[in-house]
Amino acid sequence: MSTFDPKVIVALDFSSSEQTLKFVESVSPEICRLKIGKELFTSCGPELVKKLVGQGFDVFLDLKFHDIPNTVNKAVAAACQLGVWMLNVHALGGREMMLAAKEAVDSTTVSKVPKLIAVSVLTSTNQKGLNELGINKTVQQTVIDLTGMSLECGLDGMVCSAKEAEMLRKEYGPSPILVTPGIRPSGAASNDQQRIMTPAKAMLSGSSYLVIGRPITLNDNPQEELRRINDSLKHR
Repeated sequence: MSTFDPKVIVALDFSSSEQTLKFVESVSPEICRLKIGKELFTSCGPELVKKLVGQGFDVFLDLKFHDIPNTVNKAVAAACQLGVWMLNVHALGGREMMLAAKEAVDSTTVSKVPKLIAVSVLTSTNQKGLNELGINKTVQQTVIDLTGMSLECGLDGMVCSAKEAEMLRKEYGPSPILVTPGIRPSGAASNDQQRIMTPAKAMLSGSSYLVIGRPITLNDNPQEELRRINDSLKHR
């Protein structure tokens, strides 16, 4: 793969291998990474992951593992064998679960050891939604506390809103990887995301990588849109 470090992770919001592979023909590993979430993985399974990895793409396996520690340990170990670049767990699974996930990554025998990050508060969740879950802290304090616990467990970073990235940089410094969904280029629809930001502003706020889906996957020229976004990041 190129030494260039693509900051855009394209969310593959498809339901079939055919749709996915057709889209992937229009982009290249040199200018983006790819994210496979629950819908696509459930529909197509690990073989699609292996195929995309085999085509040279860095794949973020976004399954947000959240279960008892032993189950998560085994699931993460299996994910490592797929050759993914990054995978995640849900921090609300707790300390022991995240330690079990970290142990699986540390024990893997694959040559390309994946990054392990955690989800704190979903970008579709606002304060009301958080309170309905029985969490009476603010969204911001919940993100800070879950991030602290995740880093204590040895994880590499977090999935967080771009609007929390600056706060986390102040709290935890430059080292954690911060992956931010809810990114929308200027003029794009917000869809179901509540806490959104443009790519350039998100990077200025401390994001490490940007997850962008429909503004790219539904674009008539995805490669050109990616180049436009990447160019905007060069001048941040």
